[in-house]
Amino acid sequence: MPRRPEDLIRGAIEVGTIQTMYQRLVQVIDHPLSSAADVGKVISEDPGLTARLLRLVNSPIYGFPSRIDTVTQAISIVGMTQLRDLAIGTSFMRLFSNVPSHLVDMDSFWRHSIACGLTARQLAAHRREANVERFFVAGLLHDIGRPIIFMRAPLEAASALLESSRTGDLLFQVEQKLLGFHHGSVGSALLERWRLPGLLVDGAAWHHAPRLATRFPAETAVVHVADVIANALELGSSGEHQVPAFEPAAWDLLDLSPSILPGLIKQVETQFVHAVAAILGPVH
Repeated sequence: MPRRPEDLIRGAIEVGTIQTMYQRLVQVIDHPLSSAADVGKVISEDPGLTARLLRLVNSPIYGFPSRIDTVTQAISIVGMTQLRDLAIGTSFMRLFSNVPSHLVDMDSFWRHSIACGLTARQLAAHRREANVERFFVAGLLHDIGRPIIFMRAPLEAASALLESSRTGDLLFQVEQKLLGFHHGSVGSALLERWRLPGLLVDGAAWHHAPRLATRFPAETAVVHVADVIANALELGSSGEHQVPAFEPAAWDLLDLSPSILPGLIKQVETQFVHAVAAILGPVH
């Protein structure tokens, strides 16, 4: 049995291309003489990623009046940093091809992740955050540790799913009991190892306990609230079949009126079909 989250992520999946791309994008964006074309050139080296990004920015989620045909054009409209974050987030969709299908439907897993990302993006927009795409990615990757548990500790994962179903306990609590840690610790260890932004690391680590997030408390609160809403809407599933406990203090930290929720939920449900079609392919 694995002793630490690090035991699961060691050699878990081939991530060199994602990590390399992220570091290259950071270098290009940070260079004072870089242009949108320079950033676009890095992203355009991956045709699959380019197609996904263009489908996404041309979807009704963004509602741009005219069609965007190139990554460079998308960068000039969406922003360099924003498109970088979208590029990294959506690149994860190609990973985890070896997750046992009897433990989780990865299509459903990514649907839940997309729903959480869209909800986090909407909450961030209401908070007037400068880069709402980073919140989308934080929501998209919040459960990234769970498929690693399914791949690297399948017996414990199967036991956790059975016990959660039998007792009604939340799956992350059963993971903690059986493994000594849960998927949040695994996901954050992975994202930290790849040197991805701290907001993404903390969103994965503390989305079930936002009160413990000290570096990015408000941002983690956004991911927590988004996860609860996405689970309640039953838009996909990461393997969890209960709605996680909601921390009222996290909502208070967002400083938003509850009156925004009906409109926000309607927006998420409308955008969900378009986001899934853009990122995963048409909804069946």
